[in-house]
Amino acid sequence: MTARPARRYLRQDSAAQGRGGPVDNGNNGGTNDGEARKGLLYGIGAYGMWGLVPLFWPLLKPSGAVEILAHRMVWSLAVVGLALLALRRWSWLPELIRSPRKLGLITVAAAVISVNWGLYIWSVNNGQVVEASLGYFINPLVTIALGVLLLKERLRPAQWAAVGIGFAAVVVLSVGYGRLPWISLTLAFSFAIYGLVKKKVNLGGLESLAAETAVQFLPALGYLLWLGTQGTLSFGAHGTGHAALLAATGVVTAIPLICFGAAAIRVPLSTLGLLQYLAPVFQFTLGVVYFHEAMPPERWAGFSLVWLALTVLTWDALRTARRSRLAVETATATATAPATAPAPAATSATPPSAPTAAREPA
Repeated sequence: MTARPARRYLRQDSAAQGRGGPVDNGNNGGTNDGEARKGLLYGIGAYGMWGLVPLFWPLLKPSGAVEILAHRMVWSLAVVGLALLALRRWSWLPELIRSPRKLGLITVAAAVISVNWGLYIWSVNNGQVVEASLGYFINPLVTIALGVLLLKERLRPAQWAAVGIGFAAVVVLSVGYGRLPWISLTLAFSFAIYGLVKKKVNLGGLESLAAETAVQFLPALGYLLWLGTQGTLSFGAHGTGHAALLAATGVVTAIPLICFGAAAIRVPLSTLGLLQYLAPVFQFTLGVVYFHEAMPPERWAGFSLVWLALTVLTWDALRTARRSRLAVETATATATAPATAPAPAATSATPPSAPTAAREPA
């Protein structure tokens, strides 16, 4: 990815986030096909990298999941800090510091995403890639459920159906596993809560990650220093290559986020909504094909129910988006098109060559 598209994403994303509005995806005025194709490629790249990340975490063994998580926090702050420094983008920081409410929300977001990151790393390195992928499959359903429970949102019938099918899938999978799929549920709920908190904070992607990793930095660094005093720190103890891989956790965290932002300003949200399923699809495929995790019939049944629920949810979202778009286009056409009244009959006072016209109020 070149510096120019990254800079464009960072500037446009932050401007939109700062206004409290959606990121301009460039389609309102008819984005050219080249930009749309770039956006699609950026989106595929972002979700593709997130989907293939299970291949990376095992490379960090024999480091434990908690040490890998600590390195991810420390090195992510370094990478994101350098990016913001290069772009001279610090204007958001004083406002954040002056807002105790936002600082509190950032702290909550940092704590929740720490649970998500740590559990995911542990799951991959302990042969639970398939169950981890399930967490991101059901995340949209959990997000809807939280909207009902916490925000008192009203669901459409198709959304209720999707949530009901998702609940049935959890029951089937619980029977298949002989326990609740706690890894999946924890990943799904932690990421849904994280998204809810980030929405309230209203910061750009890199700015938010910088603030969150700043909160995580001292505890993470303290933990790594403590491991060093105990003689159990793996960083540097297994060669330069292993140490470089641990440091690369910051890049692995930041690059997909930058690609996602570059996609968000070029393609519609409906497209991003479909692309988001690439990550768990890749994770699930890796778990079954590459890591050779077991998939007995009851798990196939549970996953099939999840995929059915997501199909219903996606169909409803696309249908609703289409109806909303048509309604906006109709309203715009009605508001901008002049309405011409029939010409009055010619009289001696009004020559036929000069008919009068009536226009509706704007």
